[in-house]
Amino acid sequence: MLMSFDETSRRIGGGGILHIAGTEALLRKLPKGNWVGGSTEYFMAKEGGKVSGELLFVTEFPYKDFAVKSYCADTVKNVAEDAYENGFSIVIVPFDSAVHKFYAEKAPEFKDIFMKNVAGWIAGLNLGVVGQTPIAVNGQAGEAYTDRAAVLHIGVPEDKAVTIGVINIFAQDEKSPVIEFTEEGFSATKCLIDGVEKNLANYIAEKGIDTKLPLVGDYSGNGVNISFKSVGSGVVNFYAPVFRGIKYKIAKPVPNYEKEFNARLHDHSDANEVFACNCILNFLYGELEGKQLENFAGPITFGEIACQLVNQTLVYVSVE
Repeated sequence: MLMSFDETSRRIGGGGILHIAGTEALLRKLPKGNWVGGSTEYFMAKEGGKVSGELLFVTEFPYKDFAVKSYCADTVKNVAEDAYENGFSIVIVPFDSAVHKFYAEKAPEFKDIFMKNVAGWIAGLNLGVVGQTPIAVNGQAGEAYTDRAAVLHIGVPEDKAVTIGVINIFAQDEKSPVIEFTEEGFSATKCLIDGVEKNLANYIAEKGIDTKLPLVGDYSGNGVNISFKSVGSGVVNFYAPVFRGIKYKIAKPVPNYEKEFNARLHDHSDANEVFACNCILNFLYGELEGKQLENFAGPITFGEIACQLVNQTLVYVSVE
C-alpha cells in the first residue's frame, strides 16, 4: 500500500520484511532494516493509478526466513541458486545498468532460473523530472546501487505453494508477418520478414506500424513481449533483447487497456497475491493514471522479471 515516509520508516523500525518502491531521494533517506527497494514514481494503488514523489509503495511479507543480497553483472547468474527451495525472490535491477543488460540477455541460461520462483522489476524514474537516477537498494546494508541488483530471498512454510504469474494483454496478430532476427540484443537493423531480409526500421515506417504495440515472440507456445524503445536512422531499439530462433509478430491492437486488464485480472481474482508490478508502457499507453485495476497493486516498472525479463506485462507472486 501507499505510505508516507514517516509511516514507512516506522514499518522498517518494527523489523518487518519489506519491499519498498519510491523516488530515489526518499529511498536514500530511509533507515536500515530488512528491506529492498527500487526507484519509481508510478504506482498502481487500490484506488487507481498514481504518480507521486512523496509516497512510497510498501509491501510487507509475513514470513520468517529471508535473506537480503546484492549482485553485480558478474554474480547475478547466481540469483536462482541462492533462492530458497520453497519460496520466492524479488529482484530489483536499475534500468540501463550493466546488470540490467546482462540479466536481460543471459537470464535464460542461469542455473535453476526456471526451477525457482524468481520475480521482480527494473527500477526507473519519473520521465518528466531531470536529475534522477534509477537505483536498487539493499536496506540491510543501507546501500543504494546504480550498478547492482538488490534481491530479497524469502522462504515460505512447506505447506505453502508459490506461483509466479504473468498477465499479458497482448497476443500475436495473425495478420502480421513473421519477424526473425539473425543477431541478438537490444537493437536491430536487418531482420527476416516472412523469410526476406529487410531493414526493420524502414519496414515499420513503410507500413505505418504502431510501435506502442510490442513484438510478441512465440516461446514454446507462450507469448513474450519485446517493446519498442525508439525507431530512427535505420535502427530499432528495444526495451528487451530479441533472440535468434524465435518467431515474432506485431501484437494485436488493444482498444481499452483498463477493460482488457480487468477482464484478465478477474480470471486471477482467487490468487493469493503477495507481490505485483506492472509496466510503465501499459501505464502510459493505457492512460491508467486514476484508473483502477482489480486486486493487483504495486509499483509501475521499467521492465518486469518473471524468471527472465519481460515487457508490457503485469507480473505477480501468489502464495497458496
